[in-house]
Amino acid sequence: MTSSNAEQIEYWNSKAGQTWVASQAGVDRMLEPLTALLLERADAQDGERVLDVGCGCGDTTLQIAQTGAAVWGIDISGPMLARAEERAKELGLDNVAFSQTDASTQALTPDHDLILSRFGVMFFADPTEAFRNLRSGLSPQGRLCFLCWQPPRANPWMSISGAAIMPFSTPPETPPDPRAPGPFAFADKDYVSQILGDAGFSEIDVRSVTADVHIADNLDDAVESQSRIGPMARALAELEGEKRDEAIAAAREALAAHVTDDGLDLGAACWLVYAR
Repeated sequence: MTSSNAEQIEYWNSKAGQTWVASQAGVDRMLEPLTALLLERADAQDGERVLDVGCGCGDTTLQIAQTGAAVWGIDISGPMLARAEERAKELGLDNVAFSQTDASTQALTPDHDLILSRFGVMFFADPTEAFRNLRSGLSPQGRLCFLCWQPPRANPWMSISGAAIMPFSTPPETPPDPRAPGPFAFADKDYVSQILGDAGFSEIDVRSVTADVHIADNLDDAVESQSRIGPMARALAELEGEKRDEAIAAAREALAAHVTDDGLDLGAACWLVYAR
């Protein structure tokens, strides 16, 4: 694999990858309403060739495979791909394959009808070049469809706990680049359109989609979940001892105000992106 995304490759093959594997069922359930919107827009058909970029533990790959399409799921995380392969075997699917590779440089043949991604394309070191490479894998009438996050303020499911623990983190010496590889790198829809246009795509459509996502059935599980994955988990990784405990307590208090008898459901907002 290339080293152009070396930092991301290291991150997703270390403890983070194992953590996401352990959280796979909960994450898939949480993202279910957004996944449904993505798959509806992508409209994969029986017999099509599909490339799933940043497929992770394989949720979208396997759902598309069950439509009869031939699906190739690629990701940089070995632990997550191992789980995806395990799930494919459990389902007895023979029209799906997985590869550990960097989508930004993986050599592709121009015979894919659809390239799809659920929150897997915001981590490229050079997004324009990455999408130019992905475009090389599409057939002349091929289409691209992916989900990416809108800004944190539009995503209470991440921002509530994130804001609560922010006072416990050391502020960076310089403001972070909002377009640096990470969950919110594509928060600006105009930037997304620019990248795709520069990469050679046309008929670019970026539309807003929202949903309430189920974080957990109770407050304890919600705090545990957000302490393991997502922006809160990354922030907590920098804290130790009493300071970390205080940060978790602050997040717990912030989330408690939103818990109902059904558990914790919070708003999520994404860009659903489509292009030719």
